[in-house]
Amino acid sequence: MIEYMNVHGNPNIGVYIFANNKIALVPPTITEKDRKKVADVLGVEVVAVKIADMIINGVMVAGNDRGLLLPRIIKPEEYDELKEYIGDAVRLEILEIRQTALGNLIAANNYGALVSPTIDKPALEKIKNVLGVEAVYQRHLADIPTVGSMIVVTDRGGVVHPGVSEEERKLLSNIFRVEVSTATVNFGLYFVKAGLVANNKGALVGDETTGPELMRIQQALRLGG
Repeated sequence: MIEYMNVHGNPNIGVYIFANNKIALVPPTITEKDRKKVADVLGVEVVAVKIADMIINGVMVAGNDRGLLLPRIIKPEEYDELKEYIGDAVRLEILEIRQTALGNLIAANNYGALVSPTIDKPALEKIKNVLGVEAVYQRHLADIPTVGSMIVVTDRGGVVHPGVSEEERKLLSNIFRVEVSTATVNFGLYFVKAGLVANNKGALVGDETTGPELMRIQQALRLGG
């Protein structure tokens, strides 16, 4: 299933929402109708939280079904609230590094992870352990360091910024063990993470996404209508 959505009138829904195959972290400010849409389309439990008193969960959080990586600026009470909601279903780990926009710097599914070269190498082993992936790769894509903002990948397929080379696209397919295709969202936006939230069961796209863009995303992520 794939459906259109906005958050507070903004089509950049991936800025506000993080999702894996178990949960979705949404801003407490969104409507009950939107929470239900997230739950129904993605088939997950919806958790309304802030991270560091901000509602940009998709920017601040990275992870997969095994673990969530949280920024060092998360408040203790926010961490406790998240832990209470999630329990032992997903491991929570604060990544004590200088950078805080982890969702823009780390892309992962349940097979592999790609990490921005701006993240210090000592953090890579922790990322690997928390996510439970076989390998973590660190590199630019199309000479851009914010690799997490350029990719949306599930265990069924992935989409990436159209500026990547064919060699880079093939590398991503090897890292994540799924076919990765180039795509745009929201009428030509290259940074696909900003306008797309997806898991193995479904996807939400920003409501400025065109019909051809939606079809390409749907095909790349191997989703039904």
